[in-house]
Order: sequence, then C-alpha cells, then structure tokens
Amino acid sequence: MDKLADISVDSLLESLEETNSAKATKRLMIALAYKDGVPVDTLSARYGLSRSTVYSWLDRFECRSIESAIQDDSRPGRPPKLDETQQASVRNALNGSPTECGYEQSAWTPELLQRYIEREYGVSYSLGHVRRIIRELSGV
Repeated sequence: MDKLADISVDSLLESLEETNSAKATKRLMIALAYKDGVPVDTLSARYGLSRSTVYSWLDRFECRSIESAIQDDSRPGRPPKLDETQQASVRNALNGSPTECGYEQSAWTPELLQRYIEREYGVSYSLGHVRRIIRELSGV
C-alpha cells in the first residue's frame, strides 16, 4: 500500500472537517479508509463504486493538493441558454410572487416557471431542467 504515503491522516481529517460537499466527503472518507488499510475491493463495494473509480480518486490525491483532489474537474458542456443577466432576472422572479410577473398563481411551480422563461426569453426547457433551475437559483 504505497499510495497516499506522502499524505498525512491529519491533513485528510482537517479537510474533512472543512468540506461541505458530499462528493468531497466521500473522496476523503475513501482516502482515510485506504490509509487505515482497507483494501480497494472493500472500498469499492462499501461505496458502490468501481475499482477503477476508487483507484482514480486515490491517484488524484497523489498528483494534486488535497483541495484539488476532492473537487470535480470542470467539464465543458453546452453553454447555458440564458445569459447571466437573464438568470438574475429569473432568480428575481423566483424570489417574488408570480402575480408580479402577470400570473394569477400565488406560488411558482416548475410548469409556471417553464411558461415564464418561454414567454420572456423564448427559451424552451424540459420540466426536469426547470426543476434544476429552481434548485440552483433559489438555493433549495
């Protein structure tokens, strides 16, 4: 077990205390268990991950700082359909009442926000995506 030889348990525990991310916590717990002698096969079964994922996560600790190893790499994707100004406007709408935007409903629903975005910005989203927008913009 040569992996993580240069990383102290104390530094992993300190990072664990500071993180708020579920995935970062899982990566740190795996590193700590590995340092404690738990085999990769056991970690793979315990956390429901493939062996290659566990090895990949352990390798991240070897090649990067702990702070970088516990974070996801940025992944390029399709650019957002709404720009930052439009997203801020949707956030403001969500923080207010739909009546302020000309609707007769007293609370935002995914279906109503979907119609609002289509009406205001000409952008069509699936209901699943609108639910994600609500979570992201309202902090839920």
